Amino acid sequence: MAEIERTRERERPPIKDNPYEAVLRQRKALKERNLNGPVVVRSEDREVFQARQGKLLFYMDPVSFKDTPLQQWRVFKHQIVTKSGKHVHQGGLLIFVTEGFGYSIVDGERWDWEKGDLVLLPMKPGGVEHQHFNLDSKPSVWAAFINTPIQEHVASDLQQREISPDFKE
Repeated sequence: MAEIERTRERERPPIKDNPYEAVLRQRKALKERNLNGPVVVRSEDREVFQARQGKLLFYMDPVSFKDTPLQQWRVFKHQIVTKSGKHVHQGGLLIFVTEGFGYSIVDGERWDWEKGDLVLLPMKPGGVEHQHFNLDSKPSVWAAFINTPIQEHVASDLQQREISPDFKE
């Protein structure tokens, strides 16, 4: 009986593609990426770029880097020479300061930070307007961690209100 089943399986025509089959392929690719994706993401393998918000280096981003495990995280480094751009989103962001000192204006209130500090942007309906300022003689640097399912859950919007002075089109 088992031999008959194997023969039937081999003789069966390929399964027609449909959304369910696409989900199965996606889940298989996710499992493979989580099992065999990179364990270390090196900064020299990523590009530093000047964006409207500031000078950034994305380590992980589900839009740009499809090969990494933990696709539900966006992790990037932000270098602040004078000040960042100003933008608003629903918050839920962790910022770990790795170099320098300065302050952030969060919804009009000043919060000072320095190397080793953790800055937590609160989550609120309508978003959190924020901008970061460097007070050090050299650029301040921090790493940001965003859990993308949380962003999606709160329908997070992102609006640029002011452009970093370092941005040139």
